Amino acid sequence: MTVSYEQRQYAVPEDATEVVLVRHGASAAAVPGETHEILEGRGNPPLSPTGVQQAEAVAERLAREPLVRIFTSTLQRTAETAAPLVRRTGLEPVAIADLAEVSLGDWEGGEFRIRAYQGDPLVMRALREERWDVLPGAETMEDFAERVRRGIAEVVALSGPGVSVAAFVHGGVIAELCRVATASRPFAFLRNDNTNVTRIVVHPDGTLFLRSFNDITHLA
Repeated sequence: MTVSYEQRQYAVPEDATEVVLVRHGASAAAVPGETHEILEGRGNPPLSPTGVQQAEAVAERLAREPLVRIFTSTLQRTAETAAPLVRRTGLEPVAIADLAEVSLGDWEGGEFRIRAYQGDPLVMRALREERWDVLPGAETMEDFAERVRRGIAEVVALSGPGVSVAAFVHGGVIAELCRVATASRPFAFLRNDNTNVTRIVVHPDGTLFLRSFNDITHLA
């Protein structure tokens, strides 16, 4: 008798946890001379009208998935992005402080975005060297990496194995988790889009497996 082994679709191991990472929708515009609200040292703008539309689109997509929990950061743009999915599923969101965006120090509240548009030399240096902490007062790369790992570990601890959960977070957080999963350059995954869906699987030993990155088909 011949034994054969067919290719089969990937399935999350029973002892692992799938975390569906969703970047928040587009946030309110930065305006010179005005500063977004600051919460715990970080800019805390709401979603823009475009961001609200993006949140509805990603919610319609994810509502069909067997998610058992929803997580956000403590910043309002992630909570507002998660809100349409919360309404559709009835799942109560849990805010994880360690999943907040990297702190940009003195350039919080919209200042970084304005300087980036203007081509500020220090912004260009940060992107070239792939280090946030060349910016004045910004969080160190080491502190950010440690914090994000704590955050994802908390998500897994609260969720348990063998399930799929959604975590509405930030572009820098997604980039850092992808960096850990792939041992890549620090900013290799930084340019991810608003409300993109990125999937990681967290194994019991903390190893991260990247399944997909920056899926925005729901915005087509």
